[in-house]
Amino acid sequence: MHFLSAVVPALDWPHELLRLSAAAGLGGAVGLERELREREAGLRTHLVVCVGSALFTLVSAYGFHDFMVSGGSLVRTDPTRIAAQIVSGIGFLGAGAIIRQGLSVRGLTTAATLWLVAAIGMACGAGYYGPAAIATGTALITLGPLRILSYRVVGRFRPHTESLLVEIPAGGSPAPIIEVIELHAGRVVSMEVTQEGDRRSVVVDVQLHESAAPFVVAGVADIDGVLEVRWED
Repeated sequence: MHFLSAVVPALDWPHELLRLSAAAGLGGAVGLERELREREAGLRTHLVVCVGSALFTLVSAYGFHDFMVSGGSLVRTDPTRIAAQIVSGIGFLGAGAIIRQGLSVRGLTTAATLWLVAAIGMACGAGYYGPAAIATGTALITLGPLRILSYRVVGRFRPHTESLLVEIPAGGSPAPIIEVIELHAGRVVSMEVTQEGDRRSVVVDVQLHESAAPFVVAGVADIDGVLEVRWED
């Protein structure tokens, strides 16, 4: 019986406390970032998911020690049988964080961080503190400094929306204005036309690349009859 106990791995409570505490700290660090950005799932959700994953891993690997060595014979089991279900099960929780608003989708990053902290919790439960800490650090860098850097770099090439104010004579058509915008790869998001006296004001919300903005203004200014054209502040 003592021989069988020596063969089957066991874990004492200080190590159990260490692994669960590590999961709480690392999962809470990722959750705090989400909490500060006021996302759907914050500190408590990420912490609970991470600790829960660590606990499932501990139960799966060590929770049935007495059963495996009972009866004077060694019972062979798969120590990953419960922990493996975390990978698929966490998908249901992540799906709840994804919200669709019209044509846009929010919550994808939060769902991904829930999936990640589940993996971090599993690593802590298995005693792989190094990979868990590295994954946490990588996540915090990705969600923080890398996000700001990507906005600054990619934002230069990403279309953004500006309001173009064009003054034309009363009765004039805004069709040539739209043609010029589309000629420079712009897209008209909305348009508002108002008339006062002998002038018609056309406010066009345009989505285009920043580099094309001067060419749009120059092209609209060359249209016959245009009295004034400028980007609104």
